Amino acid sequence: MIVRYKFWFESNRGYILGEGGYEILKEIERCGSIYDAARNLGMSYRHAWGKIKEIEKNLGKKLVISQRGGKEGGKTVLTSEGRKLILEFERYRELFEYVVKHPYKRPALTVDGLIIENGKILLIKRGKEPFKGHYALPGGFVEYGEKVEDAVVREVMEETGLKVKPLKIIGVYSDPKRDPRGHTVSIAFLLQKIGGSLKGGDDAISAEFFPIQSLPPLAFDHEKIISDCIKELNL
Repeated sequence: MIVRYKFWFESNRGYILGEGGYEILKEIERCGSIYDAARNLGMSYRHAWGKIKEIEKNLGKKLVISQRGGKEGGKTVLTSEGRKLILEFERYRELFEYVVKHPYKRPALTVDGLIIENGKILLIKRGKEPFKGHYALPGGFVEYGEKVEDAVVREVMEETGLKVKPLKIIGVYSDPKRDPRGHTVSIAFLLQKIGGSLKGGDDAISAEFFPIQSLPPLAFDHEKIISDCIKELNL
């Protein structure tokens, strides 16, 4: 299997530069003539010149300067903006080639919240796969641009209806096999309830407190997270 890709530059006016336009500018730079560049690339002078004018119009900058006459005849050279555009295209092409050849997978970031009151811990009953129908700590995925502390507060509110504030981090859990959906890294927070009314919501069918010493079967690695919390708090 071969992975192929294609990219180009655009402005709010439209197309600026792709592989075809790049080849025209590069050949003009090499041979100093739009006519010769077009011939070498197997296209008409009219097509090459039209492509250059389109790029200049949408970019709003001059890319070539044509000089007429003289003992050696006419000559076309790239402006500083034309050379800069070529270098930018080459830089991004190199980046794309590297990404295609070296795909980099990143683990997803999640948060879990532990709320303990009177020897009981809050769990939610999952309404979706994986582990649909199983109990788990409230939590979920961190959104792009969101702090993990804000994420755990948001997720607990969405799934349990409770307002909380983070007290401390219990641990970071990164076993690649902890989530069947793929590699996730979770930060587990000890939380304090500061308001709200308990009710299941969002992905949770229900939310309720269970005695720490008598927990139902748990999803993911939440049994370990709770065990670490018990040790941390000497419960």
